[in-house]
Amino acid sequence: MSNKNLIFDLDGTLWDSRATIIKIWNEVLNKHQLIKKDLIPEDMDQYMGLLADDILKDIIPGISDQQVQEVLSEIVRSENQVLHIYGGVLYDGVEETLRSLAKNHSLFIVSNCQNGYIEAFLAYNKFNDLFTDFESYGRTQKPKSENIRLIMERNNLSSDNSVYIGDTQTDYNSAAVNRLPFIFCEYGFGTLSDRKYQPSISKLSELESCI
Repeated sequence: MSNKNLIFDLDGTLWDSRATIIKIWNEVLNKHQLIKKDLIPEDMDQYMGLLADDILKDIIPGISDQQVQEVLSEIVRSENQVLHIYGGVLYDGVEETLRSLAKNHSLFIVSNCQNGYIEAFLAYNKFNDLFTDFESYGRTQKPKSENIRLIMERNNLSSDNSVYIGDTQTDYNSAAVNRLPFIFCEYGFGTLSDRKYQPSISKLSELESCI
């Protein structure tokens, strides 16, 4: 596999922000009296990579669309502010690997997160100079597959020299729609229906040997 352009998922692939964001979710949900028991970081495992409104509707069955938007606007506003200050936890070898890869590859991020989340990740870790472009659901209101396509069109990427790196079935499916090769991050939050899928990596530093 020879890929010049590397498109990354974010949560479960580059960092783990659960410990930071769960405090915000609890604060806002308790304020609106929507939960009886505080969420813990592990409660979010099954939701990482999904759209925030879908997550909220699953956590609080029967919540109205209007209240979803009200609650999420508070959560998003707080998350983007707090993540700039406290950030998340980078997975082992992420910083060293990204800085090494950026010397000879173009790096991108496509995530289902809200607008401002990727910006917080880049600012907190001082990674702005490493990534060429990024796109999110929050900015376009489009699914991941379409945001990958937007990144490819905007930067003149082709499936022959690009790859998507992620940790969930949604990541795999979104890459497949765009006929992109996919590398699965075993250490992330998700699983694949093909449990023996290759290429897979157990830490990001192994990525260099896959591309």
